[in-house]
Amino acid sequence: MVAARSDGGPADRGEVGRHPLRNLWRLRHYLRPHAAQFGWLMLAGLAATGAGIAVPLVAQQVVDGPVARRDLAGLYQLAGLALLVGLVEALLIFIRRWVQSSSSVAMEAAIRDDVYAHLQRLPASFHDRWPSGQLLSRITSDLSVLRRFLSFGLLFLVLNLATYLVVVVLLIRLHPVLGLLVAASAAPLFLIARRFGRHYHTASRRMQDQQGDVATLVEETAQGLRTMKAYGRGPQLTDRFVAGTRALHDIGVDKGRLLARTSARLDLVPNLTLGIVLVAGTAAVADGRLTVGQLVAFVSLQLMLIWPVQSLGWIIANGQEAATAADRIQEVLDSSPAIVDASHAVALPRCAVRGRLRFEGVTFRYPGTAEPVLRGIDLTVEPGETIAVVGATGSGKSTLLSLVPRLHDVGAGRLTLDGHDLRDLRLASLRRLVAMAFEEPTLFSMSVWENLTLGRPDAGEDEVRAALELARAEFAYDLPWGLRTRLGEQGLSLSGGQRQRLALARAVLVRPAVLVLDDPLSALDVHTEAAVESALKGVLRDMTALLVAHRPSTIGLADRVALLEGGRITAVGPHAELLATVPGYRTLLTAEPPSAPPPRTPAGPPSSERPVEPASDGCPLVRS
Repeated sequence: MVAARSDGGPADRGEVGRHPLRNLWRLRHYLRPHAAQFGWLMLAGLAATGAGIAVPLVAQQVVDGPVARRDLAGLYQLAGLALLVGLVEALLIFIRRWVQSSSSVAMEAAIRDDVYAHLQRLPASFHDRWPSGQLLSRITSDLSVLRRFLSFGLLFLVLNLATYLVVVVLLIRLHPVLGLLVAASAAPLFLIARRFGRHYHTASRRMQDQQGDVATLVEETAQGLRTMKAYGRGPQLTDRFVAGTRALHDIGVDKGRLLARTSARLDLVPNLTLGIVLVAGTAAVADGRLTVGQLVAFVSLQLMLIWPVQSLGWIIANGQEAATAADRIQEVLDSSPAIVDASHAVALPRCAVRGRLRFEGVTFRYPGTAEPVLRGIDLTVEPGETIAVVGATGSGKSTLLSLVPRLHDVGAGRLTLDGHDLRDLRLASLRRLVAMAFEEPTLFSMSVWENLTLGRPDAGEDEVRAALELARAEFAYDLPWGLRTRLGEQGLSLSGGQRQRLALARAVLVRPAVLVLDDPLSALDVHTEAAVESALKGVLRDMTALLVAHRPSTIGLADRVALLEGGRITAVGPHAELLATVPGYRTLLTAEPPSAPPPRTPAGPPSSERPVEPASDGCPLVRS
């Protein structure tokens, strides 16, 4: 189960005291574009219900009229009328089903589009906290639950209530005492339905959360398949999956048991009432207080109430599942994007940007952490200048670079481009001016061409070829279908170095004002790295660049180097100057691996005399 979190991650339950249907009601604006369709839908449904109710009344006239008088011609007329009513009902049901399917699918698509667009607006910190399987289950299975409710549950709730009220009124008119008895049976039905709805809402939430957890586990297993196989952890992950699906199974069985118990109780009430009506109605016919036709009509009308009552449990269950799905969807939609355009934000055209990047007292901490990752960063990158950011692991290099395209926003201080605070620029404009290549590149399940032109869909073949040549990624032309070859998920069909080169070509193809490179050559061999660096030198002369580097060869691309230690810039200058004057920088670049510790003198008996025990795989283990 996904636990409730204070940092904005997935919550286990809704707010205390909140009505369970509140979030479902909040989605009503998706119904408005289809209000006319739903109006006709409801009219068709009510008309079909009216036609169905008319059949028992026609049957009453048949029994008390032509049948009692042995009038064959009248019998044929009323039988034809009953047939016509049945055909009209069937036609109206067809129209209703046709309209409701198209409108409900359109609403599902609209909600899915909005959720997907909102997910893209949410910051990286949100996606760091939320398991991807939970998001996937919300945008797929939860929306399917909502569609089913809008297609059937909501409509049948209205139609069944209307049927129940109309039929009860007709029953009271046929026989007041028996009609009131049927009406009184609504009281236990209401109590049973109310109790069921309360318990089913909780069970539904548990099941839908557990489905999200199982989806997360499946996705992690698929993405980590190589690691799982390399370490032989398949059986352990299978055990985790079996435990998750077993929990899902148990919750589903509990839901089914709850629904079965409630359905039995809901069936019991109308059946008991029907038995009483049959006995009392027969006595009334024998006493002459009720005609045979009236009894047939009464019983036929009462039988029409069995379906609305039987379906009540399903409708309530469907409604509670839809309410739970709405809760889970609103948890995403209620998460506010932290990085948005300011009301006064402006767009900068590429031709007007020189590329002067300046960090002024920049401080940043990740949500939920006490200590800042960056502290008072002051750094200026002049137009056309390349600065390499160097530091130990965990010093904040990648975080520093992620501030430039506003993947995160500075906590204090400001970051400017040509004197404009980045928060005063429109995000779309800023991200057209900045291109970024990551150490762990992301390639999508699309063609090589589509991956390359992600930032510039209008790029021509010559431009793409030049970017591939610069990144030494010409191997793309040798793939089975060249640049039209579809890459697998995450591009894992390629090597790490190939993915990095494609990602670098994608960044260069944008022709940005500022190029941000987060150690994009780490997976390349020395010969390929040297060729890429040689080509990059010519490109970097025409743009501002900020790059994370670990190898001296990559640092050689930079005009200056910034040393980042403990979240602070402690030194800035040319590589040779820092190497000669800054001991920390020199130590970082020339550090040797620690020497092996001296052999430990065994404190116990010689190894040949040490007690042994069998390992789990049957091999002996030496106990020290």
